[in-house]
Amino acid sequence: MATAPRPRTTTRDPEDLARRLTAWLGTRLPGAKATGVTVPESNGMSSETLLFDIEHPETPCRSCALRLAADPRAYTVFPEYDMARQYRTLRLVAGHTDVPVPRVLWLEEDPAPLGAPFFVMERVAGRVPPDVMPYTYEGSWLQRASDAEREHLEAATVGLLARLHDQVPVAEARFLAPPGTGDALRRHVTAQRAYYSWVIDGLPRSPLIEAAFDRLEELWPREPGETVLTWGDARIGNIVYDGFDPVAVLDWEMAALAPREVDLGWTIYLHRFFHDLSVASGQRGLPDLLRRDRVEARYARLTGHTPQDMDFHTLYAALRHAIVMLRIAYRQAYFGEVAVPADPDTLILHHGSLRAMVQGTYWMR
Repeated sequence: MATAPRPRTTTRDPEDLARRLTAWLGTRLPGAKATGVTVPESNGMSSETLLFDIEHPETPCRSCALRLAADPRAYTVFPEYDMARQYRTLRLVAGHTDVPVPRVLWLEEDPAPLGAPFFVMERVAGRVPPDVMPYTYEGSWLQRASDAEREHLEAATVGLLARLHDQVPVAEARFLAPPGTGDALRRHVTAQRAYYSWVIDGLPRSPLIEAAFDRLEELWPREPGETVLTWGDARIGNIVYDGFDPVAVLDWEMAALAPREVDLGWTIYLHRFFHDLSVASGQRGLPDLLRRDRVEARYARLTGHTPQDMDFHTLYAALRHAIVMLRIAYRQAYFGEVAVPADPDTLILHHGSLRAMVQGTYWMR
């Protein structure tokens, strides 16, 4: 983790983006100027984020954030970036729940102004558990927190998921249903198979990912579970906290109709992924944060729904994460940052834990 080259996150020129953003802003607020335009170091490799301030006496947002679809020429992580879908999702969640999401201001579907569609939202002040270096590493603000503070953060975070799943009317979220036939879970997994096929098109296949898909079929739930709006990328690294209280839930590009457990499995496993990285580097990590048994019990108390088939859903989370990581690794190879090894499974950072999950031994350790 510390020695591998960090993947590039953008191929765009920040200064050019700033000029074009100011020009576009003038069409929405005549005379307005975008200042302090920055691309944060924590920028992801899917949609890109720009931070900026607006100088205008009637601005609806002094400090703003812009989510810009990935440059289609930059070997994108996902096959499509539907910014209107994300914008609509944020408005849906804001309109039907008390889950804190940034206030969205404008949607621009024309790619001409910045080279791709984007939307603008209010920037929320606070702190986010970092991915690099991971928040489970010694020295991070969450690692330095007390047990009581981390317990507070965990309780508030699980509460977000409970309220999201309970409060959004499914009928209003039909636009987030994965394509295809069958129940919501089958459609969700089918979409992941299609994503994997897109990732490996013309490139080496991953025997481990394919074994994980086979294992999913063996573990398939007898009942798929209630369909709700799932956040998709449900992890604490996508939440802005004021102290230890959530004040903004970010990154809705993976939102979909699916069983509740899809979000719970992702929340539990993605923390475990970062914890495992810490342990592998000789650190203690955060073994007591977001433990599977505690998350399940807390969620059940809040919703009256006891999570089901969590061996399936934690494996599914690790599998979904593996597909994303494989695509990122192939993207690095495309830019000459890494070479593709003889065994493509080694490109998946958590290949050891995923293999153990396929074999049914991971959660026993």
